Amino acid sequence: MMKPILVSCALLFWKDKVLCAKRSQAMSQAGFWEFAGGKIEPNERPEQSLKREILEELNIDISVLMQMSPSDFVYSSDLSIRLLPFLCRWKAGEIKLFQHEEVRWLGRDELFSVNWAAADLPIVAELERFWIPIQKILNKDTQTHPYVS
Repeated sequence: MMKPILVSCALLFWKDKVLCAKRSQAMSQAGFWEFAGGKIEPNERPEQSLKREILEELNIDISVLMQMSPSDFVYSSDLSIRLLPFLCRWKAGEIKLFQHEEVRWLGRDELFSVNWAAADLPIVAELERFWIPIQKILNKDTQTHPYVS
């Protein structure tokens, strides 16, 4: 069994909804939904990786608030990942899709309305379970977005 690939992902919130992204046909696991993010490069902190990946994939700048529980998933005998989710807030920019087919903002009652990638499911379950405490953390200061009044 090989060492898992470390991947960071963003639980990106705005107005009590979380952003999810549908993997394009050009990606592995095409058609499944995920929390956007990507592989952590050598000598890169997970938070740095996440900010870089979200800028590359979605064209937006985020602030990383705190890490949630990791999700370990084995795809095959030679591929496993450790997904490191972080609560994030949108700082600036306008979403442009460079890799994903579609994005959606989901409320708590909509979390299971999309077909999630298997590695993301434990994160979705934790997010649902801790939705209210998470909202309290996020709402400590005013949540604004530069493109919506």
